[in-house]
Amino acid sequence: MITDSQTELEKIFMSYDRVLYKLNLIGIKTKGGKEITHKDLRQAATIMNKKHPTCRWKQQKYRFNKYRNYILIEGFYWLINVYFQTEKNIVDTDIDFFNMRIRLYEDLLKVTTKNFWNNDMFVYELPDYFKRVPRTIKNGIIKMNKATDGCYKYYENGKAKISKEAIEWLCKSCFKHKYLELLEQYKMELTEIYIEKGYPYDVF
Repeated sequence: MITDSQTELEKIFMSYDRVLYKLNLIGIKTKGGKEITHKDLRQAATIMNKKHPTCRWKQQKYRFNKYRNYILIEGFYWLINVYFQTEKNIVDTDIDFFNMRIRLYEDLLKVTTKNFWNNDMFVYELPDYFKRVPRTIKNGIIKMNKATDGCYKYYENGKAKISKEAIEWLCKSCFKHKYLELLEQYKMELTEIYIEKGYPYDVF
């Protein structure tokens, strides 16, 4: 029997057993259409933690006289909406998930949406920004020029430069890993504000 206090705690975190129980209760399946097992969940939690370590969704706490593994409720939602879903590419669903969580935080905290792209950049700066080799950056710019009117690129002091709108396009269309990185960083900025205001997150 689940008590009221346990129900309230599960709004913050859950043990692996409870996560597994709830995943199966609502009919979430593996990508192969099978019921999720403890092994599946452990693997999913490992991948979740590897992809998004700054979110702190996977926790180990000393409770009931031993160290036990827990997943924060936000991580539970990630498992449902990103890892175990089968309709879309995981990168796209990851981006959708962080955008959704950001909107929820912004609404709750009454903050203005952050703009990630405020400055134009020289083309030679883009490999470091996107963490991609120059050839890959060049291919991305060619793709952008074909998909747009090509007005995003210009020259300053003889050096090629692209507008902030172009950087946004490249993030959202070619280098989604960078877009996801920006979203996660911003989401955690909002999370820290959320914690400062006294809301529970990963302290339990």
